[in-house]
Amino acid sequence: MKVHFISIGGSVMHQLAIALKRKGYEVTGTDDEIFEPSKTNLEKEGLLPTQPGWSPDLITSDIEAVILGMHAKADNPEIAKARQLGLKLYSFPEYIYKESISKRRVVVGGSHGKTTTTSMIMHVLNYAQRQFDYLVGARLEGFNQSVNITDAPIIICEGDEYPASVIEKRPKFHFLFPHVAIITGIAWDHINVFPTFKNYLEQFKIFISKIQPGGILIYNETDTVLNQLVLENKRDDIHLQPYAIPSHTITNGKTTVTIEEAKGALEVFGNHNLLNLNAAWYACKQIDIDAYTFINAISSFTGASKRLEKIAENDNAIVYRDFAHAPSKVKATIDAVKHQYPERQLVAVLELHTFSSLNEGFMSEYAGALEKADMAAVFYSQHALQLKRMPDLPKEVVERGFKKEGLFVITDKNELLVWLSKQQYKNASLVLMSSGNYDGLDINSFAQKITSDK
Repeated sequence: MKVHFISIGGSVMHQLAIALKRKGYEVTGTDDEIFEPSKTNLEKEGLLPTQPGWSPDLITSDIEAVILGMHAKADNPEIAKARQLGLKLYSFPEYIYKESISKRRVVVGGSHGKTTTTSMIMHVLNYAQRQFDYLVGARLEGFNQSVNITDAPIIICEGDEYPASVIEKRPKFHFLFPHVAIITGIAWDHINVFPTFKNYLEQFKIFISKIQPGGILIYNETDTVLNQLVLENKRDDIHLQPYAIPSHTITNGKTTVTIEEAKGALEVFGNHNLLNLNAAWYACKQIDIDAYTFINAISSFTGASKRLEKIAENDNAIVYRDFAHAPSKVKATIDAVKHQYPERQLVAVLELHTFSSLNEGFMSEYAGALEKADMAAVFYSQHALQLKRMPDLPKEVVERGFKKEGLFVITDKNELLVWLSKQQYKNASLVLMSSGNYDGLDINSFAQKITSDK
């Protein structure tokens, strides 16, 4: 099998390229710019392009698949050459389906919790020594890649609703055709792609229609929008499995959960993670994992990278880093930490970094998201606005949108560092939420500093 990647340097694309090479395929690829860690990872596997840029000469008639990354533009000369030769062009999810057509496919969709739920299922199957392939959007302990393609009979996929490629604008999760589907919840996001909530909701309706006959839909019944969508699009040829927060207790900041007759203490916490866990349980049950095995496995799950990831701690303070950026994710993270440590002061910082979060018209969606934080700051940089070619975002618009009394709105990273340094961290929780990097601010060093101070 000979395959070629256009934009091989993407965070997920290069992982697929490595997986296919390890499977024995002949792999080539190009990109106009490749950053770390993709560059080193590709170099180690002998897949790093010899020079940056596009090489139509590499597109030959014996290539069986050309795989497009999101970074590739529609006028890419390699796309033109592939079309000229009549080669099959695949978006990333279309190719994943091609490789998994004979496998049992578990696909996790939803506006929030996809990565964690997918990671939980992977963690349990790994613990149970089951053979499976996977696609997940974060680094996970125990797995050296985020994509793996072998001859395993099962594949576990995080199902993203973002467009599949530059020439295939439909959402990625429309191309995976699950036998076991999960929807974790629906909250409007990606407004640059889905300009109305109705349009966004339609994508999940289509996802439900893609479930294979005889399959199962596992869905969060506590989400009223999702519950209504499932009822309105009920299919007689699939099974429905609603889920909610499982039975649990919290003692001294430690959560213990009960599934059927099995009981175990968890490393993760929060209602959103308990919901994710219950969805993962029902998916694992479909793959013949019993409750005791599930609990024994999930007890050692520490979370996916940047999902309520503990980065520093002492007797007085604990610091978490979280990927939360959409309103529902921010609220879930804040609520979880406050619920787990109710006696501690909660200090929260949210960076606005995505197109949606920096959009003035979307700001009202954040109303109440930071309500349970005792001290809260929202940060965004002019650099981020410039990169996305967006207009200025006035601080007063952010203040009105969040409706949080005493909210600090900060647009300079040095000012943010000053604000953080002024906070009291005795008996406190600090939560740093962002899909960016605070304009280059070293939050890890700051976290270590406040937890090492006596």
